[in-house]
Amino acid sequence: MRGLIILSYIFLCGCLSWGQAPPVTNQLASPQKGEGAWSFLARHDLDPKEFMEEFRDLNKGKFDNNGGLFLHEMYAIPATSYTLTEPLFGKDYELVEIDNPTLKNATIILVAGHGGPDPGAIGHYGQNDLYEDEYAYDITLRLARNLMSKGADVHMVIQDEKNGIRNASHLIPDKTETCLDLPIPLEQIDRLKQRAKAVNQIARDHKKKYTRCVVIHLDSRSQKKQLDVFFYHHKRSKNGREMAETMRERFRNNYAKHQPLRGFSGTVTDRNLYMLRKTNPVTLFVELGNIRNFRDQQRFIMENNRQALANWLSEGIIDDFNNSNNKK
Repeated sequence: MRGLIILSYIFLCGCLSWGQAPPVTNQLASPQKGEGAWSFLARHDLDPKEFMEEFRDLNKGKFDNNGGLFLHEMYAIPATSYTLTEPLFGKDYELVEIDNPTLKNATIILVAGHGGPDPGAIGHYGQNDLYEDEYAYDITLRLARNLMSKGADVHMVIQDEKNGIRNASHLIPDKTETCLDLPIPLEQIDRLKQRAKAVNQIARDHKKKYTRCVVIHLDSRSQKKQLDVFFYHHKRSKNGREMAETMRERFRNNYAKHQPLRGFSGTVTDRNLYMLRKTNPVTLFVELGNIRNFRDQQRFIMENNRQALANWLSEGIIDDFNNSNNKK
């Protein structure tokens, strides 16, 4: 079973195989007159708070007794761009460029709803049936790729070796999804126990300062019921509520920017759902819309809209990550 590549080391656990980043060649530059390490990094568009430790490790022996820079010395600049390969995303998307690792201190665990013997909700569009598990998985893959490009330690709990990111409108259903390397059980409670256990194990093994779990679903209501994206959190999780509210605000702002006359009515609610009760990391449960409503279906069948959902979700996670860091 393939797993997501985690930056620059190899980790083996069961049947998951983690790849390794290619060697990074750091650029060299000399400081300007009167320039210290802080301003040197800032001049090269690097956040000194984030990259100072790496900068000093890269350039050991090149500082004066006060930690200052030597004017005519060449200093290695921390690299912020490299490419990794992740086959789980499919042939067209497996190369992922890490352009600015702003999320390198984040562990994100993603759970696409349903899968295996459980298709989830089913909608009808023209001559085709739309299966919740296929669309939730495609959007979750896109979200994973976005977060990985920002250096996050990303883990997909539900995986499908057959299907990477797909651009078709009609995603053909199958039962090839697994929970990491395990078959997905038929009984609902067993499925939930399995994926909650996987989430908690990943959180124990890969916990960072910012560790979050995001569960992605599509809802099923009356065909006439149009829904905006809405969010659930555990009632006793302050961080979960804050994450949900941050995510809602990101969606509201994006709709105001791209469709100013539309408005946004997505809600934030606490729910007593199994995946919110039984997972240890802060968990956000996302419902992307009504799979039976014609207008909401455009959100799923159009590849650009699935990518937009992934983009906005990743932006909301970045917002929450920054908010969490600013508290300290």
